[in-house]
Amino acid sequence: MRVCTLLFLSCSSLLGAPEAFDRLTFHAAPKTLSREAVTEDWPRFLGPRGDLQSRETNLLKSWPAAGPNRVWEVERGSGHAPVAIVGDYLVMIHTLDGQEVVECLQPETGKRHWVHRYPVKLGSNYGIQDASRAGPVIDGDRVFTVGVRGDLHCFELRSGKVLWKKNLDQEYGPAPLFFGRGGSPLVDGDQLIVNVGGEYSVASFQLRTGELLWGAKHDWHASYASPISAYIHGKKRVFVFAGGMVRPAAGGLLSVDPANGAIEAEVPWRARMFASVNAASPVLIGNSVFITEGYSEGGALVDFAPDGTASMRWTAPRFAAQFTTPIAHDGYLYGVSGTGGTEIVCYEIESGREMWRDGIALKDARLGRAGLLRVDGAFLCIGAQGTLLWLDLNPEGATILAEAQLFSAPETWGVPTVSRGLLFVNQNAMDPRLICYDLRK
Repeated sequence: MRVCTLLFLSCSSLLGAPEAFDRLTFHAAPKTLSREAVTEDWPRFLGPRGDLQSRETNLLKSWPAAGPNRVWEVERGSGHAPVAIVGDYLVMIHTLDGQEVVECLQPETGKRHWVHRYPVKLGSNYGIQDASRAGPVIDGDRVFTVGVRGDLHCFELRSGKVLWKKNLDQEYGPAPLFFGRGGSPLVDGDQLIVNVGGEYSVASFQLRTGELLWGAKHDWHASYASPISAYIHGKKRVFVFAGGMVRPAAGGLLSVDPANGAIEAEVPWRARMFASVNAASPVLIGNSVFITEGYSEGGALVDFAPDGTASMRWTAPRFAAQFTTPIAHDGYLYGVSGTGGTEIVCYEIESGREMWRDGIALKDARLGRAGLLRVDGAFLCIGAQGTLLWLDLNPEGATILAEAQLFSAPETWGVPTVSRGLLFVNQNAMDPRLICYDLRK
């Protein structure tokens, strides 16, 4: 039995079993999850600890030429937002037929728990169409989404009921962005922290009610990077890599006290050209933060003193990640460098020394703006044309462990999401769909 509420253009299952729907194709059930396998939820864009690393184990490391088996696929609209997964719930956001669509699916079957739709007006810039880019965030019994036009929603995870909502553009002024909003929100305690733009560069909302707790004003505005939170010298801080569509181009790293929204430090770091963005999220490394952009400045490691002041330890003009957030592991940084994502690079964290760069990728340019995730002792990589790779990345170099061409479609950008031995990939541009693959041994 289903109930539909036309007022909000939403439709939810009544907390019963998830249901099949017309855009779902189910291929085959995944293998049974091994008892030895360690599994984790993937509740937000950057993973359970905000570092693009998962503790999952017992994943399939070799496969036929066509790649791992497909479990199911769902036709969808446009957008680059990765999915969020907690337990029996997978949440996705995309734009379809003049609406922004938030859907909650069952991860192993693709069947739908609920769907919520609302109208959205899309534009384009530099020949690129606006689309949903900010990944959902699941926290306990709630899920939060930021739409391309600033529609901020809090849903009940099990039912899809809208608990509160607001439009950031209407309440705080439009964020000056090239392609609509794209930064995912951050849950920190009882706060939802958003790189808002408009009246406030960063704002905090009460998790349960949506009430504005504080707003931090700064002329760097919103960016496409997602905030992260961390303890620096024992003090909780939120780091926002800000920088929107402003003339002259301006942006950089903000260190914000989440207790009151006070900006404790600001580090200018933005390409000088107008048509540029800050999009890779900050990377926490002890009491330091790595930032990177892909147009002129490249990367930099920023040290924070006990009093909160910031200083530059080193800069790396050739570590230029356009929007792929790098991964820090065992004293080294690994990332995809170049505005076309042309090379995988490795840098020593302590010194900023470049260890190697590999155009890999490797050699046929299919990786492009690739996404990286570290899991089960290796790096999982999805290329912009649908190439899936297992990579061994270490200070000595890069080695391909396994490779498959899952499909051929441009703009397959974003992080490959893994949870409970299943891989979830957004195919974009041509015949867009969300595809679930079986990585269980």
